[in-house]
Amino acid sequence: MPAFPIVCWAAEETVPCTVLAASLAFSDAAPPRLTTASLLPWPTAAAASPALSAAWAAARCDSFAGAAAPSVTVFFAARALAVGDCPFVVLSLAPAMRAGYPAPRSANSDPRRTDGAPRTEQTAARGPKCEITSKAVFHPADRAYRYYMVQSMRETERKYAVPSSSDTSWLSDASWLSRLARVEGVTAVVDRGAEELDAVYYDTADLRLSGTSATLRRRTGGSDAGWHLKLPLPGDSREEIQSALTDADADAAADTDTYAVPDAMLDLTVSRTRGVRLTPVVRIRSTREVRHLVDAEGTLRAALNIDMVRAESLRAEGRRTAWNEVEVELAEGADPALLDAVDRKLRKKGIARAQSPSKLARALDETAPAARAVGADQSGDLDLNPGSAGEQVLAYVREQIRILTALDPAVRRDRPDSVHKMRVACRRLRSCLRTYRSVLDRDVTDPIRAELKWLAGELGAERDQEVLMERLTHRIHVLPDELVLGPVVARLQTWNVARGTESRQRTLDALGSRRYLTLLDSLATLVEQPPLRAKARKKAGKVMARAVLKEYDRLAGRMAPALDLSPGPKRDVALHEARKAAKKVRYAGEVARPALGKPAKRLGKRVKAVQKVLGDHQDSVVARGTIRDQAVTAQAVGEAGFTWGLLYGTEQAVAHAREREVPAAWESASAPALRKRLRQ
Repeated sequence: MPAFPIVCWAAEETVPCTVLAASLAFSDAAPPRLTTASLLPWPTAAAASPALSAAWAAARCDSFAGAAAPSVTVFFAARALAVGDCPFVVLSLAPAMRAGYPAPRSANSDPRRTDGAPRTEQTAARGPKCEITSKAVFHPADRAYRYYMVQSMRETERKYAVPSSSDTSWLSDASWLSRLARVEGVTAVVDRGAEELDAVYYDTADLRLSGTSATLRRRTGGSDAGWHLKLPLPGDSREEIQSALTDADADAAADTDTYAVPDAMLDLTVSRTRGVRLTPVVRIRSTREVRHLVDAEGTLRAALNIDMVRAESLRAEGRRTAWNEVEVELAEGADPALLDAVDRKLRKKGIARAQSPSKLARALDETAPAARAVGADQSGDLDLNPGSAGEQVLAYVREQIRILTALDPAVRRDRPDSVHKMRVACRRLRSCLRTYRSVLDRDVTDPIRAELKWLAGELGAERDQEVLMERLTHRIHVLPDELVLGPVVARLQTWNVARGTESRQRTLDALGSRRYLTLLDSLATLVEQPPLRAKARKKAGKVMARAVLKEYDRLAGRMAPALDLSPGPKRDVALHEARKAAKKVRYAGEVARPALGKPAKRLGKRVKAVQKVLGDHQDSVVARGTIRDQAVTAQAVGEAGFTWGLLYGTEQAVAHAREREVPAAWESASAPALRKRLRQ
């Protein structure tokens, strides 16, 4: 059983750092578990010292904190670090860890379930990736861990319609298949035999997944049996997220209850389902003839699948249908141009692109043609003229809601830049609803704006930590080695893991809350039943120009007094407020760009330059605060403070440089000609 040192960073600054000696047991089906452990008091400075190895050798593996052999769960989100030749893993240490078993709070209902079934609750001392456990305690980090149990890949394919299901004569005509071997980059078409596939598709009663071009299925047969969640991407691509079948899945019938859906899949669909129960809607069985298009080295370039499909509705209608189709799926790393070349060959044979984007879409159309999926475009239902202010504002709102919804699965799985993009979508929505109150009634939109502010704030903790860590890491990296004195990098990494753990959990808690589901419902209602005001039916030009200029006036009202202040904390705050006002002008111009054209684009570009300068200034203000805190902590344990002082001075110089750039940037953005063109 492997063992290695773990440095546990205390949740409170006043508690000394500790060294935890541990033995870990690994399993494919569960997180690693600490089976035995002991705590050794250890000064903070030693966390970055080679003496850590000696401490590890001296550690005794007996009872933990005086408790009778409790188990401690450690989650993969812990990050491996190294100081010199001494590897270690940094975790946050919960206060509950030092106090024995935490008492669970009363259970609440899981917002993903609709039957009121209780869920176990998190500990009173929330937050870390490392907590003492008991069966009655729900660990927030479980939600993070479950996303490590799914796999994701990019699927790029095209579907083609072929003769009716009763006509299979075209299958015996090998000429069209042999033509594919003459496609550039392909030298042979290899027969890989037949597969029998059986898939049950899940959706809400009102088809919320289908309405957003997403599908969830449990499929048996073939080489990738399991749960598959497919999410739309641009062009011919989709993201396919897979989760392995469990023993329960192997014995499940076609009418499996929603609770057979893995928790990770439930979570990853929640932004689309908004917590509504998932039930089986369609069963699709396919006999698949597989052909591989390979190159001269035998490398797979694309798979051509000939499917004979039988579909039946599992809803009240119980109808059946059947058809044949061809799929051409691009292999990983293959040139997308190959799909175009294959497409030309198939069209010459009379095999045209399918009208339906997926098997599920066609099955629903043919077995329940009257069904209308929630999320489908309903803009035509509104009494709005083309080019009206209401039409343009609602189009922007719909797009930002679509972006927010689509980013939810990426944020849960900690995909790069996903938190930032989701936070920006929240800000754009908030700004649009504020700026265009003359179009949408604020009695309805103001409560939604408040909830968007809450969500952006929860996401902001993680995003701000990312930005700050990148900035400080870069500052240290560019310093000459002789100017980096003491364990500066190790201290910064330890601080980042502790803070990052907390901010990551804050994000997941927000997305797993009932409050988030209520916000999603409010956004859906906003576009389905928009609270239109009289100006919504007027031409967009004048209405939107007036709104953009109003936001500009607010920005001007903040810039002038900020520039008059002397450098210092008050000016820092004033410039930060001006930066936020500049964002609102930019976002107002984005909404209005279809109506106002280049004038709105020019103003947005100039204001963005102001925002960029002010943004770097604000980042420097935040960085200096963190640098000072780290310097104080380092000094308290006898570490050198030289490098921290150097970093502080660097950030101070950056802030002064940006302050000198602000007047010129603002002069350019405040040119009267920019606003005059908006009024024309």
